[in-house]
Amino acid sequence: MNRTLITVLALVAIVGGGAFFFFGQSQSTAPSLAAVAQDAENVDTSGILEMSIGNPDAKVTVMEYASFTCPHCKSFHENAFGALKANYIDTGKINFVYREVYFDRFGLWAGLVARCGGAEKYFGISDLLYKGQSDWLAGGDPNVIVNNLRKIGKTAGLNDDQLDACLNDAEKAKAFVASFQQNAQADGVNSSPTLFVDGEKYGNMSFADLAKLIDENLAE
Repeated sequence: MNRTLITVLALVAIVGGGAFFFFGQSQSTAPSLAAVAQDAENVDTSGILEMSIGNPDAKVTVMEYASFTCPHCKSFHENAFGALKANYIDTGKINFVYREVYFDRFGLWAGLVARCGGAEKYFGISDLLYKGQSDWLAGGDPNVIVNNLRKIGKTAGLNDDQLDACLNDAEKAKAFVASFQQNAQADGVNSSPTLFVDGEKYGNMSFADLAKLIDENLAE
């Protein structure tokens, strides 16, 4: 999903329109993504938790910027992430950091659900979101999509009250979008997935290519 941030903001303005809808048991409104993006510098993002797994003291850190609605990100998680986790994350060789990219409202809703159970459930829910991406996004109907996301949340052990609170938390949604904008601008991210290996930026790649980069950094 190669979209520059300028294109993203244009898309967000169209998708968000004048009102951005979240859904719990009943429908409510929250600010549009466009409005949040324009005011990103004034939003407090200090409470946003950096999602990471692996060894926080590892010599090498791998960071991924990705969107839950991006098919290329789904492909990376299907074809590379499993091997990365087994060979480098679970073995403590690296620290892995995941940062969400929001190209559309559905990606933001998915992020709200993924973070709803805290760090303990985050990567498990993320895995469900990528594995079922084509199913929960099917049709493009916002009501259907949010109900699909709620089902994923429940599969991960969340209840209706938790999901209602998370999906209708306008202030947290603002902070998520602001954090994305600030981080993406600081790191020069303009497509997804974007990978960083010890601060060096790369595009989408195979596990073999990523492993080679990691091994080179581990050997230094």
